Amino acid sequence: MKKLLLSAISAAVLLQSSAWADIAVPAAIKEKGLTVAIMPNYPPMDFKDPATNQLTGVDYDLGQAIGEKLGVKINWQEIAFEQMVNAVVTKRVDLVMSGMTDTKERQQVVNFIDYFKTGPQFYTQSARNDINSAMDLCGKKVGTSRRTTFPLEIANWSKAHCEAAGKPAIIVVGAEGTADARTQLRQNRLDGVVQGSETLPYIMDLEKGKYKALDKAFSFQYTGMAIGKDAGELTTAIQAAIDAMIADGSYQKILGKWGLADNGVAKATVNQG
Repeated sequence: MKKLLLSAISAAVLLQSSAWADIAVPAAIKEKGLTVAIMPNYPPMDFKDPATNQLTGVDYDLGQAIGEKLGVKINWQEIAFEQMVNAVVTKRVDLVMSGMTDTKERQQVVNFIDYFKTGPQFYTQSARNDINSAMDLCGKKVGTSRRTTFPLEIANWSKAHCEAAGKPAIIVVGAEGTADARTQLRQNRLDGVVQGSETLPYIMDLEKGKYKALDKAFSFQYTGMAIGKDAGELTTAIQAAIDAMIADGSYQKILGKWGLADNGVAKATVNQG
């Protein structure tokens, strides 16, 4: 019985390995590897280990695993976030893996392979006893990264909840990034901050006791890998690699490592943002 069980397991492994081997990868990518843009300033998605100064995070781990599935080397290239879409269009890089939200506006120039789901979430300082829910931020200053879709989303949420209830609108303050917004919060220049729900647990664990989350994420988004609109074969290959990782459990293992198991997707899709 044991021999039969081992044989069945071995057969399943061989079938999976065969499926991965069947993933067609463009010849140019096989030769030079996959050049991927990243900006390591968004933990736990993308950052550098303080002890080693080496890249780490969700995107790094997923990218390395995708490379293994495709049998290609991942060449990470650090690029400013605002330059990433253009880097794909001009073929400076093949792909972006840097916590980028899949939006209709960005889809006009690049495609997105959606591999993760998240949403913006309000939080404040734990010491703020007057703020215990998102509604308590009506009429107050809330900061967020101006480079994201969050300023508009906060304004829309405020209109639908604060103003609809006869309360003053949230005052949206654009910051240079989430770290800048947190600094302003600690300096009491802001009453609250919005950042991605995927990053908040990490920050709260890193700076224990300093912050408290307000309600749940207030909208739903896909995080996607930006890729060229003419890169159909590569898009199909990366989708297949992600789906293979979902099937064998390695995708879920990586997300679980970073405490983000609930942010996973059932399959890789394109332009669903």
